[in-house]
Amino acid sequence: MKHVILAATAALALAAAGCNDDNGDNAAPQPGGTLSDILFEDGTQIGNGDQEFTIPVGKYTLPKGTYELYGWVYIPDGAELTIEPGTVIKGVSGTKASLIVERGGKLHAVGTASSPIVFTSDQPAGSRRPGDWGGLILLGRAVNNMGEMTIEGGPRANHGGQDNSDNSGELCYVRVEFAGYPYREDEEINGITFGSVGSGTKVSHVQVSYSNDDSYEWFGGAVNCDHLVAYHGWDDDFDTDNGFSGKVQFCLGVRHPRLADTSVSNGFESDNNADGSAATPRTSCVFSNVTFVGPIGQDASFTNTSDYINGGNLNPNNGSKLGQFQAAMQVRRNSNLSCFNSVALGFPVGLIVENDKGSDTQGDATTGKFKISNVVFAGMTQLASDANKKFGEDLGTFSAAYFQTEALNNRTYGNISDLKLTQPNSLSSGFDCRPASGSPLLTGASFTDALVSEGFEKVNYIGAFSSEEDWTEGWTEFDPQNAQY
Repeated sequence: MKHVILAATAALALAAAGCNDDNGDNAAPQPGGTLSDILFEDGTQIGNGDQEFTIPVGKYTLPKGTYELYGWVYIPDGAELTIEPGTVIKGVSGTKASLIVERGGKLHAVGTASSPIVFTSDQPAGSRRPGDWGGLILLGRAVNNMGEMTIEGGPRANHGGQDNSDNSGELCYVRVEFAGYPYREDEEINGITFGSVGSGTKVSHVQVSYSNDDSYEWFGGAVNCDHLVAYHGWDDDFDTDNGFSGKVQFCLGVRHPRLADTSVSNGFESDNNADGSAATPRTSCVFSNVTFVGPIGQDASFTNTSDYINGGNLNPNNGSKLGQFQAAMQVRRNSNLSCFNSVALGFPVGLIVENDKGSDTQGDATTGKFKISNVVFAGMTQLASDANKKFGEDLGTFSAAYFQTEALNNRTYGNISDLKLTQPNSLSSGFDCRPASGSPLLTGASFTDALVSEGFEKVNYIGAFSSEEDWTEGWTEFDPQNAQY
């Protein structure tokens, strides 16, 4: 590959201290780091074309522009990459293109509401598919319950340590589209993967669309996140494992009724770890103000739990297998995920609290180690199940009784229309999940429980939105297939 020497030097130290519309001030230029170290060909290709490319130690600023990401590009310990607002990075199809922040490396991707940073497919509008490229992977030195781990999906990188305040950088006003290339069968990279990422990392206003695996997955760590959108993903919207203990608020998960995974797709899928042990730290993340929009009610032909999904022209034909939808929330394998002040509509199953692989997840629910509280379900085919892939067969005796426990203050509605949302069908124009006048979601939120009393913005409404504010406005894209980049 022809190496293009650019005069620009890498400058930035830290981007913004938090995630806002101010991109911060640049530090003095650092020796040993120039854009010619990371950009090749005509100055728009990130990486030298090798399958694995490691950015040299140093600090680099990627000016606003359009770039191509080729293969697995690692930001190693001692390297920092800052991406300016408005930048578009296209993952080159067939190269497994992924940006991987290793322990000690930092990614400063701070866009603005009017000028987000976009990671997307290199394919033209109308031809993009889930899994066209790899995705974003952030790895840190925070705690997980398995010690040092190698991240899933194929990259070489490990994660884990003892520093829950570790800092991997910032993701703010960022979109990730059509990611999730399968390293091999059933080993896809997620849209965004967090491996033992610490609370010093800032994650706010991020949208993952048409991921070929989970939209977001956390393996341990303590990073806090807010204002996340999981849009038309293939597998789960928010997957939590290996002792993840962060606090997450204001999330929107939206399903395409013809895109689901062979493993069955959920809103939440939460494990303590894969073998179901009670290893510590337990998965104890707390979510509040989540809105899950399921497949039912968006497509008239999707009517029951036995309908298999046909991806149509979105099927990538790259080894991924289409399957079925399952639950809005699945908590299993000794996970202690909690969820408050949230709403889910239109899933085959509302809640699964599962004792699989010898776990006592149901016992933990009974004793209050985690709570599903102040949650609304509407338009579910069945309220609950007690086992994975047993919806329609398992009556969910425990899970239903738990959800209906009076002290938890959960509610059910028979019809999606009972919620009076503005326009919750993502296949129609004007998609808008804000509660309209008379909606039962406008009031009733509570933050008195100790699990949710600190670290959350105190609002009155249930779900991700108030009636007035649409925090997705300006920086999100709900038709990335036809967006012009």
